[in-house]
Amino acid sequence: MTIRTFQCNMLQENCYVVNDNTREAVIIDCGAFYDSERQAIVDYCRSNQLTPRYLLCTHGHFDHIFGCDTISKTFGLKASLHPDDNIIYQNIERSCQEFLGTGYGRTLPPTVALNDGDIVRFGNHQLQVLHTPGHSPGSAIFYCQEENVAFSGDTLFRMSIGRTDLEFGSWTDMMQSLQTVVAHLPANTVVYPGHGPHTTIASELAMNPYLR
Repeated sequence: MTIRTFQCNMLQENCYVVNDNTREAVIIDCGAFYDSERQAIVDYCRSNQLTPRYLLCTHGHFDHIFGCDTISKTFGLKASLHPDDNIIYQNIERSCQEFLGTGYGRTLPPTVALNDGDIVRFGNHQLQVLHTPGHSPGSAIFYCQEENVAFSGDTLFRMSIGRTDLEFGSWTDMMQSLQTVVAHLPANTVVYPGHGPHTTIASELAMNPYLR
């Protein structure tokens, strides 16, 4: 499995393009805001002859979905996310106005529901959807058991966790997700978060104050 990270937008969000030797791929959390960021992701896929099969969203916050329209138009994909975040995804215009003082000005693609336990298959690999509400109601982790890899969105960061003080966030739900889902992932799982550097479950269990 090859994982390419693109750091996007003014909030330094991590977008991941993941593929295997079949050249089938998934694009996770396309937060590409600037035209140059959008083009870099498209160029990477084309130059490596990748065929994106899914446009996956760990949650619906604006900084993780800015570039979904470009990926949809270029590769003919809908945005796949947990339905509990549809209200956040659909309100990107209001969110941009509130947080950035400017509108979004684009049309997001329609969504496909990803529910807890669903399997996303591409090439010779698969990702399991793990529902982890807290940062948002529909937050999810995409977990690849055979590669010991998890894409955690804004549920888990290196030595930290995502905010729960935003609209629809819940501290209670976040603690429940950390204790019942995150803490039970294998210790050798490498975690690729929505912001910041990658980490491992072992490191987080040992040193993350929210998991100890």
